[in-house]
Amino acid sequence: MEDSVDCRQFCEKVLSQAKKLGADYADMRIVRRDNESISLRTGKVEGLNQSSSYGFNVRVLLDGAWGFASSPIVTDEAGGRIAEEAVRIARASARVKIKDVKLAPVEVHEGSFKTDWKINPFDVSLDEKIAYLKDADEVLRQDPKVKVTDSFMEFFKFDQVFASTEGAYIEQTRIESGAGISATAIENSEVQTRSYPGAFGGDYAAEGYEFVQSLEMLEHAQEVRSEAVALLDAPVCPAGPKSLILQGSILALQVHESCGHPVELDRVFGMESSFAGTSFLTPEKLNCFRYGSDLVNMTADATIPGGLGSFSFDDEGVPGQCFNVVEDGIFKGYLSSRETAIQLGQRSTGAMRSVNWNYMPIIRMTNVSLMPGDWSFDELIADTPDGIYAADVKSWSIDDKRLNFLFGTEIAWEIKDGSLGRILKNPIYSGMTPEFWGSCDAICGQDDWHLYGVPNCGKGEPAQLAHVGNGAAPSRFTDVRMGGAK
Repeated sequence: MEDSVDCRQFCEKVLSQAKKLGADYADMRIVRRDNESISLRTGKVEGLNQSSSYGFNVRVLLDGAWGFASSPIVTDEAGGRIAEEAVRIARASARVKIKDVKLAPVEVHEGSFKTDWKINPFDVSLDEKIAYLKDADEVLRQDPKVKVTDSFMEFFKFDQVFASTEGAYIEQTRIESGAGISATAIENSEVQTRSYPGAFGGDYAAEGYEFVQSLEMLEHAQEVRSEAVALLDAPVCPAGPKSLILQGSILALQVHESCGHPVELDRVFGMESSFAGTSFLTPEKLNCFRYGSDLVNMTADATIPGGLGSFSFDDEGVPGQCFNVVEDGIFKGYLSSRETAIQLGQRSTGAMRSVNWNYMPIIRMTNVSLMPGDWSFDELIADTPDGIYAADVKSWSIDDKRLNFLFGTEIAWEIKDGSLGRILKNPIYSGMTPEFWGSCDAICGQDDWHLYGVPNCGKGEPAQLAHVGNGAAPSRFTDVRMGGAK
């Protein structure tokens, strides 16, 4: 990080000032965030953005209440002023507090950490990136029924310093890369879209430009184009209870919405209810509530190499961890902060993160994933006499407690007598979270499991778009309410 100050000395001065002004506890982050995005629509460069931001914040706990202030100016003068402002806000907040904020203990750490990458995407020229996207886009448009195409790349670099009055001092650097393509075919009033490697943002990883190269978008463009055109004349997905096999990317979203969000402990305590909603996984259900079938095991794992929800330490200096949130179908754990964990008599599971220097950290997903089973995909199809195989997200809706849901996918295939058959358009499925996961009777193995990167998980007031991960392999669910949107 190119700094206008010596980071360690700057942190020591600011935190000392906060303590001198009466803070019981204070922490701070210095953050530099670089971003580059390129988007093409129907062969033309439609968006090109390069941005960088740099600043710091101070978070203060005083008389049992939080104060937070931030600045894009990182100087000793600004450091003292922002410390004073954070303390002043904490004193004001203390006058209207409902109860005292207390923090679970944490072991103090010092160190420097960074993710692994082979090719720094910010060292690759724009011309090379745009040429790659144009080549894929040209293949997508080789059928006259494809009227609209989209292709894009996006890259992030984060440099962060965290320090606290407890003695923590942690430096972290990470690079993230992502890309995707889609084709929209139109004929008369029919509109159908196919995407690769996933809808609504493609796929991302905490890796360098080599991740974009590994997606092989050019090689997959013909299949994307052909499926978009085939959907125009495909029959609508039939309605009624069916055995449903979900492909990994749509199942990863199901995990995200029906497990990742409801295990966020701030939602459980109503701290996010006005914007993000609450949760049906209330504390009395911990360690006893049947969330799914015996086959369902889910983890929150911030230690997976390359995961968008992976990190060495969260924004409270708590180490990234791997723990069970669902074990053999039983609800087992929460994503928590120091403030929320202590209310259950626990230590933080290390999920406090902020998107930039000017936002308070809140509880965010790490990599919440459905663990692989022992089926192969071919075995799963062959074992299904009558069902539907559905792939890639088209739409989704779920209530504020994360119970009732309705999801749509881009495409589906009929399964008859253990074989994939005709393409079906506009598939939708609905259900209740515990009943849905309770109907899971087969999960594919590690060879079919993938960790999907999500760079736009929204939560908080003001809203923060966090980068998280969700992993899944194709899995089968029985007696699922299916339908086909007209």
